[in-house]
Amino acid sequence: MGDTMKAFILGAGLGTRLRPLTESLPKPLVPVLNRPLITYAFDHLIAELGVSEFMVNTHHCPDAYDEAFPNAFYREASLAFRHEPVLLDTAGGIDNIRDWLPAEESFVVYNGDILTDLSLVKAKEHHLASGNLATLVLRSTGDELRVGFDRESGRVVDLRWALRPEWSERYQFTGIYFVSPSFLRFIEAGKIESVVLSFLAAIEAGEPIGGFLADDGSWSDLGERESYLDALNHPVAAGETRISPEAKISIDASIDEISSVGPGAVIGSGAEVRESAIWPGAEVAPGSQLHRVIVRTGQVARGNLANRDI
Repeated sequence: MGDTMKAFILGAGLGTRLRPLTESLPKPLVPVLNRPLITYAFDHLIAELGVSEFMVNTHHCPDAYDEAFPNAFYREASLAFRHEPVLLDTAGGIDNIRDWLPAEESFVVYNGDILTDLSLVKAKEHHLASGNLATLVLRSTGDELRVGFDRESGRVVDLRWALRPEWSERYQFTGIYFVSPSFLRFIEAGKIESVVLSFLAAIEAGEPIGGFLADDGSWSDLGERESYLDALNHPVAAGETRISPEAKISIDASIDEISSVGPGAVIGSGAEVRESAIWPGAEVAPGSQLHRVIVRTGQVARGNLANRDI
């Protein structure tokens, strides 16, 4: 096993829970502190695992990926995109890139809608040393404690109460997992289905599907607008440029320290912006008052608005 891994980023989802933010963008490309959400995944995997080759599956608004990464590179890493005209779900997505996957080395799969800085180095080392067919990165807390994990054996014993509904030790799946090539035999070629079913099939066959508990750092799933807005104050985004120098902001406008304003955005005279995301090329009309509002590219926010998507 070399020092680097290939990484498959799941970017094909429809982002229905984030609409209308995802009407003209795939969810991994929505701007977080003025850069695409997926770039935080790229940075995380480059820093932690030295990933130099990424594959991203696409479906909704695929051209937006070409516009965001016209040279098919991010920093020094190469980007490949595999379009799915029909959504293939997670196992189908992996099946669809078999030709790109390494034949003898493990790779990492990473959900394109998460924001995290948890350490992956030990998780990778554990996976490689364990002999697991797959190793799921888990957390002790979260909103969806669905993974039955036996900490003593290091094995995942259940997912979504399908095999061991009585198992009480439940953990949050982070959307990050390491996969050995031998796991691919549990993914049926040409079938549209979730990788959860492949995990369950391997567990039922007595094969080792492992877990690695990673409670360090921060982790968020940006699948809904509240978690998206909370990301404005996320530790991972600390240090990002919140107010683009290319925005046009009236001298008497007021913007709090949490909000973000993208390049080409216009903030009118007397406007007040609080805990809001003003996307590149968006506008806030003079005198408007915004609280937890998202203004999309090309849209204009007017009046006294709270908890709205424009």
